Amino acid sequence: QVQFVESGGGLVDSGGSLRLSCTPSESIFKHWAMGWYRQVPENQRELVARLSSGGSTYYADSVKGRFSITKDNAKNTIFLQMNNLKPEDTAIYYCNEDPPDADYWGQGTQVTVSS
Repeated sequence: QVQFVESGGGLVDSGGSLRLSCTPSESIFKHWAMGWYRQVPENQRELVARLSSGGSTYYADSVKGRFSITKDNAKNTIFLQMNNLKPEDTAIYYCNEDPPDADYWGQGTQVTVSS
């Protein structure tokens, strides 16, 4: 059973930064594209950043230029660096494959940006 553990969320002022971390199973991490997703109550979960196994990236328009997805192979960890945070970035952030596997969603990490 693949498990994802997200961490690094918190409360930050508008304009601030956070760095999220995700540790997935090794087999998934090395062979599949990974994504960071976010969800606010009553909304669908949305993909905000994607990193392919080959290293190419995708960012949602709402975060382009502010967020950066990277990986550390030695630590088996995927990161989401979030800069210039805005109140509309407030959400629970998750990592998963892209496209996501419904069985692999973790607990997520809460990001709250105050105005």
